[in-house]
Amino acid sequence: VLDSGIAFPVLAGYPVSPKDEEYVLVNNKCQCVTVTSKFVPSKENPDEEILVRNIRIIVPLQARENISDPLSPLRTTFVYRMTELCRNCEPAAVELGGVMQQVQQGNWCEEPQSCYTYDRNECYSSPVPLLYRGEVRHVPAALTPASCFAE
Repeated sequence: VLDSGIAFPVLAGYPVSPKDEEYVLVNNKCQCVTVTSKFVPSKENPDEEILVRNIRIIVPLQARENISDPLSPLRTTFVYRMTELCRNCEPAAVELGGVMQQVQQGNWCEEPQSCYTYDRNECYSSPVPLLYRGEVRHVPAALTPASCFAE
């Protein structure tokens, strides 16, 4: 389900490659979505260019409802809201009345983000049973080791 809502955020992007004129507006690894834009010649008037946005969604068919639990049921519903994909929760410094203030750039930062696959920058773990000296203990095992043990 792609839900754009009523208000659409204004976005700036970065080029896909140095020679390419296509700009990446959103690259959400957690939800497997990439939004790009580029100017193309208009079909009605070749002297004009129009802005075209491309939304690429990869649906991870083997995704679990709880990505940290490999035994949870398979996810059957995927919801994509442009306002959530484009949110920026990094704090920014802004000068107000000669005083630097920390401000929040997004409106949806309190709500947890739905994640349909592993974000390789996040550390995910799941408890696994371990038999130690005749006793079964549940210890956390890293599901994304590179991000859990990075220096």
